[in-house]
Amino acid sequence: MAKTVLITGASAGIGYATAELLLKSGYKVYAGARRVEKMRGLEYQGAKIFALDVTDEDSLASAVDFVLKDGGSLDALVNNAGYGAHGAVEDVPLAEARRQFEVNLFGLARLTQLALPHMRAAGGGAIVNISSIAGKITTPTGGWYHASKHALEAYSDALRLETAQFGIKVILIEPGPIRTEWDNTALVNLEKYSGSGPYGPLVKRVTEKFRAGYRSGAPGPEAVAAVILKALRSSSPAARYPVPFTASLIIFMKWLLPDRVLDWALRTALKI
Repeated sequence: MAKTVLITGASAGIGYATAELLLKSGYKVYAGARRVEKMRGLEYQGAKIFALDVTDEDSLASAVDFVLKDGGSLDALVNNAGYGAHGAVEDVPLAEARRQFEVNLFGLARLTQLALPHMRAAGGGAIVNISSIAGKITTPTGGWYHASKHALEAYSDALRLETAQFGIKVILIEPGPIRTEWDNTALVNLEKYSGSGPYGPLVKRVTEKFRAGYRSGAPGPEAVAAVILKALRSSSPAARYPVPFTASLIIFMKWLLPDRVLDWALRTALKI
């Protein structure tokens, strides 16, 4: 019997690529996102698509009910929905910072709460949380995004320990720069909040680094989708999967080098 998986943020990027790959691999895919029209291609391939706002309680509850009634089970949850509210921490309004956490952490956590009783009753399941190397290392003008991903890392560690007794696997995926729409959204917010004023010159330099990192040689979302499939197929998945290899190197350097050295490297690279 095909395993049933619910994927959030499936209208583009990692979510879309993961839905496509899991469909090809025999999974029964339920794809949710705010932009339903962007998922028509997935629908043609066999996915069940629906509107999903991870910050709305009714939307989350309806999604789980739909999957269970239509698919009969919920074997895996891929919490992919997220975005970057970039800008200097001084400039980003706290309302925007709170929304960052609502999307990247609290919405994810509420959907997980709704899914867990059904996984526990079934004797197992898998929860895949799409984090980032931003949850391990922090760069200027991304403070609120980094904070949300740091929090997601801690949340997932606790969840993994708590649910292992029920046969539920909790897996963190930690992408580095990946060719998706994510960086465009982050840069729009960066310009909006800090493009002028005292942080304007820094924003210009950060924008150049962003575009170079995300557009020059960065792998596509299919690389992340392949790792998600590997983790779901594993009987004993790792707690974390950095992707691609350069992400592993960045995390290793964070572990290896003192903060003073990393600060110097970042300030030098960005001419701060």
